[in-house]
Amino acid sequence: METTSEVVSRLRQPEYTGENRCIPCTVTNIVIAVVLTGVLAFVSPPLAGVFAVLAAGSIWLRGYLVPKTPELTKRYFPEWLLAKFDKAPEPTPEPPSDFNPEEVLLEAGAVEPCADVDDLCLTDDFETAWLGRIEALEDEDALRDELADQLDLERETIDFETYGDAFIAHSDGEQIGQWESRAALLADLAAAKELPDWIDYWSSLPSQHRSQLLGGLRVFITDCPTCGGPVTTDTEVVESCCRSTTVVAVACEDCGDRLLEVPHQEPA
Repeated sequence: METTSEVVSRLRQPEYTGENRCIPCTVTNIVIAVVLTGVLAFVSPPLAGVFAVLAAGSIWLRGYLVPKTPELTKRYFPEWLLAKFDKAPEPTPEPPSDFNPEEVLLEAGAVEPCADVDDLCLTDDFETAWLGRIEALEDEDALRDELADQLDLERETIDFETYGDAFIAHSDGEQIGQWESRAALLADLAAAKELPDWIDYWSSLPSQHRSQLLGGLRVFITDCPTCGGPVTTDTEVVESCCRSTTVVAVACEDCGDRLLEVPHQEPA
């Protein structure tokens, strides 16, 4: 024969009681119970008393009196009412329709107008956090682990190689990414780890927009992620078999690691 505590434990629904109690469900069912008790009181006061006790016990143990109340409140209650009980679904942050990397970084607080020149600079808080992420990835194993985690790959399948100035990552022999240098990869992985804390719709951004943000941030690096020396920005001419192209190169002055290379555009 079951004890009282065993019966109570069997009847209780933890998913709808305690910290998980649905307040709109409880309020709605209490109102229903009071109304029905009042109606029964005209017919039979003793019956109304029994019903009131059973109804209170059901609401206390199960979270509701009317079956499937949680599903009904979610479906039929307006969001403004659910919001008053903190039961409204959290809206998913959406990226701006007119995507502008500079505006996104400004709004996120990653960059701000420089104090002494007409340009943008990293904010102190973001720079400190970003550099901390970079330092944590300087070890080759940590770098491989982070790349595997961000691309959802097995770390054992990843290997790196350099080809000229480029730093290339492979997984099971297939190329999965190419950066201007190891320093550029360090900067990108560290930024991709940190930016979700600053941009609430980061997970909703397409990969192209994420790449634009990561590449744009490299322009603001002042100390090389690999050798620690100063970072300089220069224009240079790149020769190919067919033509010459002028590019803007952001590179580490001491070790020559290139952080970014983009086509040079003459001001209008």
